[in-house]
Amino acid sequence: MSFFLLPGTWVRLPTQPDWGLGQVQSAIGYRVTVNFENAGKRLVNTREVVLDVVDDAEMDRLYGPPPSKLG
Repeated sequence: MSFFLLPGTWVRLPTQPDWGLGQVQSAIGYRVTVNFENAGKRLVNTREVVLDVVDDAEMDRLYGPPPSKLG
């Protein structure tokens, strides 16, 4: 899974919903560093857990479009 996770990708950890959304900081092999809203930076082993990728449409629903999309 981590080969899809580029820095800047927004994710969530389904087993820890209270951590909130997280942004991938780095991904080296199966070791992914994610900065979560409510839990800070965490090192996640994607062989052990699955991170759900949050797409742009969901981010727009949650937080509104970024300034570049406002036109």
